[in-house]
Amino acid sequence: MSTLFEPLHLPNGQVIPNRIAKAAMEENLADADHAPGESLTCLYRRWAEGGAGLIITGNVMVDRRALTGPAGVVLENDRLLRRFSAWAEVCRSHGAQAWMQINHPGRQLMAALGQPALGPSAIAVDIPGLKNLFAQPRALAEAEITGLIQRYVEAARLAERAGFTGVQVHAAHGYLFSQFLSPLSNRRDDQWGGSLDNRARILLRTVEAIRAQVAPTFCVAVKLNSADFQRGGFEAHDAEAVVRMLNERSVDLVEISGGSYESPAMQGQTRDGSTLAREAYFLEFAERIAAAAAMPVMVTGGIRRREVAEQVLQGPVSMVGMATALAVDPALPRRWRNGEGASIEPIRVPWKNKAFASAATQSIVKKQLTLLSQGRPTNPRISPLLALIGNQLKTSRQSRRYRRWVAQA
Repeated sequence: MSTLFEPLHLPNGQVIPNRIAKAAMEENLADADHAPGESLTCLYRRWAEGGAGLIITGNVMVDRRALTGPAGVVLENDRLLRRFSAWAEVCRSHGAQAWMQINHPGRQLMAALGQPALGPSAIAVDIPGLKNLFAQPRALAEAEITGLIQRYVEAARLAERAGFTGVQVHAAHGYLFSQFLSPLSNRRDDQWGGSLDNRARILLRTVEAIRAQVAPTFCVAVKLNSADFQRGGFEAHDAEAVVRMLNERSVDLVEISGGSYESPAMQGQTRDGSTLAREAYFLEFAERIAAAAAMPVMVTGGIRRREVAEQVLQGPVSMVGMATALAVDPALPRRWRNGEGASIEPIRVPWKNKAFASAATQSIVKKQLTLLSQGRPTNPRISPLLALIGNQLKTSRQSRRYRRWVAQA
């Protein structure tokens, strides 16, 4: 049998039945209460049936006032926990591990959501031509940082109660913990800024606090940037150092990705001119980081062919994370296990403006998620322009609904 379909034993004794993970994507498919409803249940049933050994949810927000986008899932208390339990049950229905990704956008907060943005420092997102889309952030006070850590802990406790088998703390892609790690967005001069030890403090304390509140068999994972791919930002040697810090904190798996809204390396585009591989973008970084890791390492980014997935596992990397490919064909793991050589064509938007190309690519992927959530076949060849316009209109409607919801709450 291929290494892809061998089980992976985690440090806490849990076992992932194979080496393919459905990595997190932002779906924007929450119900009217910003909880998982029929759409997400249908979508995740498709992935569960598809045969991935690990299913990681799209980011679940720890604060209703801070969403990465409208129609995002929020988990602050147990009021709607039955819906989360139904979600977890669907994810686990074919034997996969089911982990909830927990997150906070920090400064990457859309202005249309009408909420104040918070970050390590008052430094706004800087995307040429798109600056006005994001709220101007203010720096978090120390007491607010402590409160945020507790929000992550509460979300993890609730995820365990709901029946998820683990959580993944999102510290990549330019979201809050990634902002703390990067010297470009963290200019603090207190215990939360300056040296890498200080910049990593919020992540490390959050992981420690979660581990102290959940069962030893409940998995605690971290998603980490290999680099920001912006000059002067978080770099590969910083990622290695952070992983060494996590080695001492009972982390069960680290997922390596890269980039942010400003430099969308997770879509194969960078701001610093770096050249990324056409597939398995971050494999070289992940192999370097895995050499420093006491826990298994997973790499995500651009993988869409079985031979590439198998190549990833020939070195020190233990798991393959797939996102866009499983948005196009959720049954790809099962097809590979059955001996099919199925692959997914890349979604490429050859526009000169990288920010708009990134937004269009993301819009095409989100369209596939919507189709899957409706039980319909995917259509990745949709026009990028039509996908982008459609997503913008949908986002505008969802943003208005969100503002009403959060005001009433």
